Amino acid sequence: MLIRLFLLSRVALMAENLFLRKQLAMFQERKTKRRRTTTAIRMAMVMLARCFDWRSALAIVKPETFVRWHRSAFRTWWRWKSRRPGRPPLQANLRGLIIEMNRGNPTWGEERIANELKLKLGIRVSPRTIRKYIGTPEPRRLGSKGLRWSTFVRNHSKAVIACDFFQSVTATFRVVYVFVAMEAGSRRILHCNVTQHPTAEWTIQQFREFLPSDHKYRFLIHDRDSIFSAEVDRTLKAFGIRAENAGTHACREWTL
Repeated sequence: MLIRLFLLSRVALMAENLFLRKQLAMFQERKTKRRRTTTAIRMAMVMLARCFDWRSALAIVKPETFVRWHRSAFRTWWRWKSRRPGRPPLQANLRGLIIEMNRGNPTWGEERIANELKLKLGIRVSPRTIRKYIGTPEPRRLGSKGLRWSTFVRNHSKAVIACDFFQSVTATFRVVYVFVAMEAGSRRILHCNVTQHPTAEWTIQQFREFLPSDHKYRFLIHDRDSIFSAEVDRTLKAFGIRAENAGTHACREWTL
């Protein structure tokens, strides 16, 4: 035990000596030219300070500055220790299946491919991982004329309505649901209403309120919310509007 204490005290003395020498070198460098301390010197002083009580040996550096150096060194060390090589690549047969699905269905996209793999094969793959293997998706094309999606929106934007719900909190901390319908071409808000209990019947009533009998709209885009049920789509069809779920990319089947 005595030998261990003697060795520890000797190591602490050597570390303190090197610590003071580092500060002396820093002081002499600053006398000739004012410059910031290098990362190597900071790391060396932090490592030396672990061997003794550095508070009494700190001379030209403020304690809060030295503590900041120590925290920065710890973050760097922990980042190195926690590094990961990355996710392992998918198996060759699964990669080939993803590429084949993308070639056979160019309008699906990575999310649709991920859902198909999960529902039909029970394979969970992230859409980001699928995007890595399929690369940049081909342009979406619509209808029998094979028009691109951007061309369709540009040519028929004034005949397209987009609608959605979003939540809002009142001053009394009540959660309400705001229904908004917008014309895709002009970004003009066609209708807006608020309710605490959104239902399919309430949503149908909103369309009755802002759609006149001689309206010019042909298509409506909504998300997969259960509020937009099959009943809502059937009612809109009676209004002369075809409703499509934007999440399924079913709009590629529209006939222009």
